[in-house]
Amino acid sequence: MEARDWRQEQERLERVRNELHARIAELEPEVAGLHDQASEIRKRFWEDLSINTSTTEDFEDTFYSVQQQSMMLAERERGHRRLVQQWNGMKRLLPSPYFARVDFQEDGLNESEQVYIGVSSFVDNEGLNFLIYDWRSPIASLYYDFPPGRASYVTPAGRIDGKMMLKRQFQIQNGHIRTMFDASETIGDELLQQVLSKDADSQMKSIVATIQKEQNAIIRNDKSRMLIVQGAAGSGKTSAALQRVAYLLYRHRQTIRADQIVLFSPNPMFGSYISTVLPELGEENMQQTTFQEYVENGLGSSLRSEDPFDQIEYTLTAQGEPGYEARLQGIAYKTSEAFLKALQNYGRWLGREGMRFIDIWFRNRVLITAERMSAKLYGFDSSLPLYSRVVLLQEWLLDELASLERKERGAFWVQEELNYLDNEQYAEVFDMLHKERELFDLSEQYTVVRELMNNKRRGDEGDVDFAQQEEELILRSIVKRSFKPLRKSVRTFSFVDIKGIYGQLFGDETTYREKTNESIIPAQWSEICRQTKDMLSRNELLHEDATPYLFVKELVEGVRTNTEIRHVFIDEGQDYSAFQYEYFKKLFPRARMTVLGDFGQAIFMQSTNLEASDSPLIRLFGEADTSLVRLVRSYRSTREIVEFTKSLLPGGDEIVPFERRGPKPLLIRLNGVQKRDAQILEDIALLNAQGFASIAVITKTAAESREAYESLRIQGGEGLQHITRETLAFEKGVMVIPVYLAKGIEFDAVLIYNASPEAYGWDHERKLLYTACTRAMHRLQLYTTGDWSPFVQALPANLYEKEPC
Repeated sequence: MEARDWRQEQERLERVRNELHARIAELEPEVAGLHDQASEIRKRFWEDLSINTSTTEDFEDTFYSVQQQSMMLAERERGHRRLVQQWNGMKRLLPSPYFARVDFQEDGLNESEQVYIGVSSFVDNEGLNFLIYDWRSPIASLYYDFPPGRASYVTPAGRIDGKMMLKRQFQIQNGHIRTMFDASETIGDELLQQVLSKDADSQMKSIVATIQKEQNAIIRNDKSRMLIVQGAAGSGKTSAALQRVAYLLYRHRQTIRADQIVLFSPNPMFGSYISTVLPELGEENMQQTTFQEYVENGLGSSLRSEDPFDQIEYTLTAQGEPGYEARLQGIAYKTSEAFLKALQNYGRWLGREGMRFIDIWFRNRVLITAERMSAKLYGFDSSLPLYSRVVLLQEWLLDELASLERKERGAFWVQEELNYLDNEQYAEVFDMLHKERELFDLSEQYTVVRELMNNKRRGDEGDVDFAQQEEELILRSIVKRSFKPLRKSVRTFSFVDIKGIYGQLFGDETTYREKTNESIIPAQWSEICRQTKDMLSRNELLHEDATPYLFVKELVEGVRTNTEIRHVFIDEGQDYSAFQYEYFKKLFPRARMTVLGDFGQAIFMQSTNLEASDSPLIRLFGEADTSLVRLVRSYRSTREIVEFTKSLLPGGDEIVPFERRGPKPLLIRLNGVQKRDAQILEDIALLNAQGFASIAVITKTAAESREAYESLRIQGGEGLQHITRETLAFEKGVMVIPVYLAKGIEFDAVLIYNASPEAYGWDHERKLLYTACTRAMHRLQLYTTGDWSPFVQALPANLYEKEPC
């Protein structure tokens, strides 16, 4: 770059920073003032009100006064939030106001416009000229999508064509330009080299300065109901998804809030890892959860579901145990579309017969029998859906309970309970009678109070014994309180025996076919049934049963949909089954879906091939509403690591490494576990000395990670972190972690604890090894105390270095 260019750009940068400083100083008292106003209104809210409910007119005056004060407070708080957002946005810009410049000459105009792009917009004092454009604005897409030359961008008013005269990239730190160059490509490799050569961090960072053209297409896709992103390890899938969330919140800021977007993460720790990206861009975080958390919420406290990590531990460690093959067949079948169709048919069968209910008991006697409920259900109009008839049954049960409750008031136990009330308890019941909203609805409270007042008036005149009337009302409250749990159980459908309804599916083959019209059943069906019913008898579910169980529950009780959610993001999407995707669609009927994954990392039994022509994801919304984007370029690892890892996969040739160089992966064979562990500790110390702050010792399973952690610690390993599924936060340092918890996370250096045939010998373990190795950014080392895994042995020798034994 010419010295003149440097000087001009630095001078402009200083002018922009001066304006930012001035605007921040100007806003500061206004921000503080609005905050004080809101605090004062909130503090004096009730002091300034005159509460008077003596007459209808007084009540209305009070109501409107409260409403007016509430609106004033809400307006002050909204204004304060807007100002704080602007103020924080400008403070966020100060250290590095922008990262790119594009000079664009629109067709038909004589001059080009200089467009400087940063993480948010900033206009001059007059509000007429953009000093910085938000990276999500339409014109900013020029930077991501085009090299200099003919270019265009799309606005709400239509497409703008023209010519890009200049494309310049910056690295700015604390108000000084550190790096500046003109790029001929979409995003110059020079900037990417500098960004990717940095060490791994404990939390994912924004990538707005280095978004690639194919990632930009994902971020700005506004058309598809289903957006599938199949990307190689390290291709920036998750990063692009998070920038997509930020774009959606910017593009649809009038109609979409952050709490209307939900991201399903692979584990709780991953949620911590990505939690700073959106705040870094000035946006609130969307909702984050795991599918297991959603399942547990749906099941409630009555059943415990095995989590996916228990399931994978079983599939990886229980070979040779009785029932292992049947369990694998059960996982494959229960997560399939065939089982989904079988359950839909089962729902129709239940509409004709077979529903199971639970007797309603009260004080050691049955009030309403299951048989009576069943007769009532099947007496309703059979053309109604099953769940509609169950709701009608629920209403009938509430009416029956109300009738039984009235009859119960004369029961001996009620009078006895009243007689045993001491003065304190009596006063408490009487107080509850008048104060607790749960005992009576508003109209009944009004009626009771009026009745008491009238009776008291007449009682003074000697017409009615007020004490007797009061006693009757307390008797009513005693019965009402006793029936309250029954009403609650009916409202929550506890009278339906969902566990029995699901369990009766798993009988002999003949009855299963009759109930489901299913023709193809796994060979070891009887053992699958035994395993399922054995878990149900302990009030537990196998992981593969959890979603089908909830599906059956909703066939009976109705779907608990969430119509507020507008976008659902699913990370590690290859690890979800066709059944689970159908369930997502039912849960969030108004939502668009973005599914991110890599079939090369499909390590769970129920994996879905995201890009197959017959993928259930394409059928979910239809081809017309589905877009598939493939990301084949890997940015995380050095070229040497990518060449090694992609050779572990059949079809891995399509993965393209980014041109960042480093040492080849190192294979280290040692005689015995103690020598291996001692060598690993030496290598960790060496890597730390070289400045690598994030190092992972990756094991195959959680059981192996516990053994490795204890062994390394006993041999003198200090400061090791043992990562388990209970770990909620990801931090820098040296950690021992099973491969399935490391998914989606990157480390400066990865040490594969045991790369032997015993650990990675079966074909389904190939992807586990690939997943583990692709976590490495700069260094990859594999260890064994015997032979190498056949997947390593099959690699060309020029892809790695070997350390002598």
